[in-house]
Amino acid sequence: MKQPAVALKEPLNLEDVLRDAEGLVNEKAFQSITIGMRVPKDYFVTKGCGECDITVHAGSFHLALRDAGIERYNVMTYSSIMPGIAREVKKPKDAVHGAVMETIMACANAEKGVRATAGIIYGWLFNRKTKERFGGLVCEYNGSLPEEDAGEQLRSSLQTLYTNGFSEDFDLREERLTMKSFIPKKKYGTSLVAICFTSHVCPVISIR
Repeated sequence: MKQPAVALKEPLNLEDVLRDAEGLVNEKAFQSITIGMRVPKDYFVTKGCGECDITVHAGSFHLALRDAGIERYNVMTYSSIMPGIAREVKKPKDAVHGAVMETIMACANAEKGVRATAGIIYGWLFNRKTKERFGGLVCEYNGSLPEEDAGEQLRSSLQTLYTNGFSEDFDLREERLTMKSFIPKKKYGTSLVAICFTSHVCPVISIR
């Protein structure tokens, strides 16, 4: 006989979740936990560059990941939104080889003699009434501009996002710009900047 789902009360309480799950396990009725969309929490910011005479993906890109200290991860990329709960932490000293690293990344590839510039800017939205941090906006640059010019473009892009949907209710503060730029001497070159998430909050919706 199929067991009904146990609906959890709001706000979610970890002790209640564990107690409900333990009860179902003891009854040998536990089948699954339904979770909501994961919310990225802890993150660090890193950057790197690499060059290679062979190729990009298994060459200059991998070496840029290595320079950034994230070459052992399977890297996935998000779009450009920071959750309000996100907090910056130190880069982990140890990496589980093959673990999934989810990121917001800017990555620029270039040929020999052509500048590769990657940059990320982000800022935090604060509710004007409550003064609480609502979340963050992120913009990425991938191209060949010098760092100063790319930085100006990123600042303009961030202001565009802010003024189109957020400026009425929120203040944009605590902006941070990170850049990586170089001109490769080998056949292929890659620059990258990444916001790397190391943990997530997973809302529990029901237990079966």
